[in-house]
Amino acid sequence: MDQTSRCRCKIWLVLCMFFICWYFMIHNAKWYTLSSPRTTFHHHTNPIEIIDSTEKTIPETTNTRGDNENVDTDHGSVKEEIDWLNDAAEMRALENELEPILKKVRPKPEKKKTKKVETATDKVGERVGKRKTGYKSKQSCSGRYIYMYDLPARFNDDILDDCRSFNKWQNMCPYVDNNGLGPNLGNPQRAFSRSGWYATNQFMLEVIFHNRMKNYECLTNDSSIASAVYVPYYAGLDVWRYLFDHSISFRDALSVDLAEWLREQPEWKKYHGKDHFLVAGRITWDFRRETDDDEAWGNKLMLLPEFKNMTFLTIEKSPWHSNDFGIPYPTYFHPRTDNDISEWQSKMKRHRRKSLFSFAGAPRPDMEESYRDEVIEHCANSSKCRLIQCSNDNLKCYQPVDVMKLFQSSIFCLQPPGHSHTRRSTFDSILAGCIPVFFTPGSAYIQYLWHLPKKFEKYSVLINEDDVRHKNVSIERVLSRIPAKKVSEMRNEVIDLIPTVVYADPKKSKLEKFKDAFDVSVNGVLDRIKNVTKKMTSIDFDERFSWKYILFGSVDKHDWDHYFRYPQKVKETEAEGNETRR
Repeated sequence: MDQTSRCRCKIWLVLCMFFICWYFMIHNAKWYTLSSPRTTFHHHTNPIEIIDSTEKTIPETTNTRGDNENVDTDHGSVKEEIDWLNDAAEMRALENELEPILKKVRPKPEKKKTKKVETATDKVGERVGKRKTGYKSKQSCSGRYIYMYDLPARFNDDILDDCRSFNKWQNMCPYVDNNGLGPNLGNPQRAFSRSGWYATNQFMLEVIFHNRMKNYECLTNDSSIASAVYVPYYAGLDVWRYLFDHSISFRDALSVDLAEWLREQPEWKKYHGKDHFLVAGRITWDFRRETDDDEAWGNKLMLLPEFKNMTFLTIEKSPWHSNDFGIPYPTYFHPRTDNDISEWQSKMKRHRRKSLFSFAGAPRPDMEESYRDEVIEHCANSSKCRLIQCSNDNLKCYQPVDVMKLFQSSIFCLQPPGHSHTRRSTFDSILAGCIPVFFTPGSAYIQYLWHLPKKFEKYSVLINEDDVRHKNVSIERVLSRIPAKKVSEMRNEVIDLIPTVVYADPKKSKLEKFKDAFDVSVNGVLDRIKNVTKKMTSIDFDERFSWKYILFGSVDKHDWDHYFRYPQKVKETEAEGNETRR
């Protein structure tokens, strides 16, 4: 505190003390016991004397001039005498003189915190479980309410407790931790950012989605006002337990049980499941077993009559069915705040990329139609390509830090199909700001319609798979010919997509500016159910052309038709393919 401030404080203190004493004297002294006391001011050397008229004898005072005189008891007869108690005008004058001084030195009073009055709207929001903070809470919940079933534990929590049975070659229980995010990765080799990175397994989507839904701002306990009904059944984890060495009765048991349970619910009877949706954290072919042969793959969840009306969200959809929709695989990044996302995007924009293209994955020698070997050969023979070839001897393919550093150092990332059309690696590459290179539109363009732009050329490259299979094209030459300006625009578009392909931390996220993959998926579901329940759309075409109708709004002949020829019998997915990450 400087000298000026200390002086001001001292002045303020003196004035306050003076004012308090004056105030106390005026208002608290028992003047009613006195009879007109007065204060007499005489000349310079005269002492101040208080004369009380209640005394029986009036004492005399000695005049310094030598004149002995009685003190006059008439107040008005002494010109130099001021009656402070009875002269209101003099008191007001004194107050007016002091007021400007006190205002300057008096500290400003603290503003009182007003208590928010709870309105009827707030009470309704509390009843339906609406959050009142953040960007999303500013949106109206009208048309966005979701009712979530409180399913018996056998449909979700008990499945998690049985996590050791998910994979007979690996203990998957650590990946259930942190609400399905898995173990915290930290920031090894500074490949990640300060927080939000986990060793998330690609099949934990349904657990992550369920925990996000518990904190959804328009979640309601009143099903009568809900626009959609969420069924938190862990379908993918359930079937995972019985894929390899169990009969179809084990694989189908809980699905059939759930169908019976749903039929008994009053919410089901309203639309017979048209307003219900379910998230399955595996590819669609794990739930579309067409025969009852024990050797056949998967269960028949999606083929049960009760579930044909429902909307399914899967990490890979069928091009020939209209009730399942692809949503992104979980990545390693689960941001908590908008700043987490912005900082990561800025880091990816600044990152130096030394390689033209890269690939991380394993060959598929057991698949006759696979052209992965050709893709790996292209990369291995190019000085502009970096390769991580997955095998039992090379575990880098399964280390998040190695995969992310590979993609961060590359301009393009090759994404050939494996045992199915889609790959988790697609979303890892987008997260790293690496432009994905596809060889079939089935890998992304018909899959993730809610999350990726329909103008696929803005963020990706498509190379005809037949040209690669028959060695009629050079991948390096195709990518090298793309102009630098176009590459820069595509990379910026990819980095801008990052928020929509990552799932925020289920318990700690406070996103306000960005919408993550969960938000985009929920909006897509609500629009889809609105159309179905209000009969705004009707399927008046062969469902085998669903991919074409949903993407282009027409079933007319298209250049992509040869990619999606409907087989007489949908090929069963091999077991190894479902367990291979890339």
